[in-house]
Amino acid sequence: MRAGFSAPRNLEVGLRAAVAVAVPLFVLFAAGRLDLTAYATFGAFTAVYGRNEPYRVRVRTITVAALALLLSISIGIALAVLGEPLALVAVALVVVVGGGTLFVTVFQIVPPQALFFVFALLVCAAVPTPAADALPRLGLAAVSAAFAWLVTMSGWAIRRITGPSRGVLARSGLVPELRRRPVTDPSALRDPRVWLTVAQNVVGVLVAGGIAFAFGFGHAYWAIVSLVAVIPPARAAHSISRSLHRIVGTIVGVAVTALLLAWSPPPVFLICVIVVCQFFTEVLVARHYGAALVFITPLALSVSHLAAPTPLNALVVDRVLETVLGAGIGIVLVLLARGVQRSRGLAP
Repeated sequence: MRAGFSAPRNLEVGLRAAVAVAVPLFVLFAAGRLDLTAYATFGAFTAVYGRNEPYRVRVRTITVAALALLLSISIGIALAVLGEPLALVAVALVVVVGGGTLFVTVFQIVPPQALFFVFALLVCAAVPTPAADALPRLGLAAVSAAFAWLVTMSGWAIRRITGPSRGVLARSGLVPELRRRPVTDPSALRDPRVWLTVAQNVVGVLVAGGIAFAFGFGHAYWAIVSLVAVIPPARAAHSISRSLHRIVGTIVGVAVTALLLAWSPPPVFLICVIVVCQFFTEVLVARHYGAALVFITPLALSVSHLAAPTPLNALVVDRVLETVLGAGIGIVLVLLARGVQRSRGLAP
């Protein structure tokens, strides 16, 4: 289990993440605007931050995380308005993945990667956006992020109400003990291990994105997101197990998604799938990344399908091919970084 996660099942984290994404999506469904699913979902990802932190610390974490998500979304929307020019997308990608890696390391944020920032940037950039719609779409993401912020802080009231029974609830995983206390670490900016991770991410996203684009994959950003997901966090051990977990977990997740989408389910069913998958992702991700991916993959594909319906065959084939591509490049970069660490005596 990763450091900082005390409850065996983390049910509270899963529940709040599920609520944070469920409410905006059902509102969009009622309004007949599921084409805006991506903006609401990325804003709701605010709820995945601040897990198991005391509320006086959590308020800082989720505030800066929400601002970083909204900045990534706004850059993506601006690129979409401009017609998603490849050169500008590449520059923005380098800035977001490099800056995001430094950001999560300095603020000691979990998840300790720029994954959600990169995902938000690329998906929002890929959605055609008239200039007149730019601010409303960013506003929707901001409202969703604000709601997720409130949901994430709601545990403070729960703990005040439960009082003496808190110990029983903590053992059940419903109200875990809040033991993680991250501090701001500006010294990370002088750490060569951190800059090695930045270099891995920058080189990796350009190579993975370039190959996916050159071969005309339908969802080139999945290769990039897969690459970012498998590069170890700064100062962590450089192991290839995360890459292997992602490949196996994604293939199983794609099979599950194929079963879910094969009968052309109604939108409300897909929203339920997203909510359930968000819950189990947060419950499992701290214990086993590969198992979590069985739920992460249907979640990501369902969001894509709601926002822009795609033929099932293209959706699942692209996902598998690009995951293998991104994870494969990630493995190579992990091995190279391991060699650099050994040659320069940079112990993780």
